[in-house]
Amino acid sequence: MNDMTPVATPAERQVSITGNAAKRIAWLMKQEGDDALMLRLSVSGGGCSGFQYGFSFDKSSQVDDHLFERDGVKVVVDDTSLDLLAGSEIDFVEDLVGAAFQVRNPNAASSCGCGSSFSVA
Repeated sequence: MNDMTPVATPAERQVSITGNAAKRIAWLMKQEGDDALMLRLSVSGGGCSGFQYGFSFDKSSQVDDHLFERDGVKVVVDDTSLDLLAGSEIDFVEDLVGAAFQVRNPNAASSCGCGSSFSVA
């Protein structure tokens, strides 16, 4: 994290992290051997529905980042992505098909079958 103090995020723009997601992020950080890592959730143009989610690890935050925490893990979202993610929940789901992070996004009008892209109305 850099020296900048994160700007307070209004309640309607919050992103929540489930317990399962927090456990998986912590496990992945342990595998990477770096407790300073944060999960970065972003939205970019593309995918089969118009926008797609991106997940990566980052060691620093930017001026326009919003920080969300649960159980000692940190998730950062840039301000532009947060416009499309406000009110979302990040979860980690394991089923017969596989295991993956899922974003439950109330702003998505539709999503593709794989769940990694979405469109807005």
